Amino acid sequence: MSIKATPTDAELLLKLYDLRREPEIRKARDWWLVKFWPESAEDVMKIANALGTQENNWLRQAGGYWEMAASLVVHGTIHQDLFLEPASSGEMFFFFAKFRPFLKELREKLNSPTMMANIEKLVMSSEETRQRLHGIEQRIAARKAAMKESAVAKAS
Repeated sequence: MSIKATPTDAELLLKLYDLRREPEIRKARDWWLVKFWPESAEDVMKIANALGTQENNWLRQAGGYWEMAASLVVHGTIHQDLFLEPASSGEMFFFFAKFRPFLKELREKLNSPTMMANIEKLVMSSEETRQRLHGIEQRIAARKAAMKESAVAKAS
């Protein structure tokens, strides 16, 4: 983006950060980042179809938050380079990386062709952001492998 970020961009970004501190979205983010490790589209579909459950609420809340934030950037309301700083959007990349292997299938199964479309536009917008995503995907793969190893060790 060629235009310099403004104080208004910074103010909006800080407001988005404040929203992330709300108690219920903190629970949703914790569940997404720490507890929910989908291995397939079916794992996500189980939660997506479990309307009324806490996990379904958290799935929609965290997903909706990041898609809303990304839409503000895609439509020029918040400066893209400022938003894409790791301190501002690192969690969004992690969120997307967990979904990415199943995104096409989820869009079809949920009849939602634009699911995570704004997030995807941002994450795939440059070579730098694609490399960042790749690094996060590698960390997720390593974490999943370590979790499986730990589960096997506990079972023995």
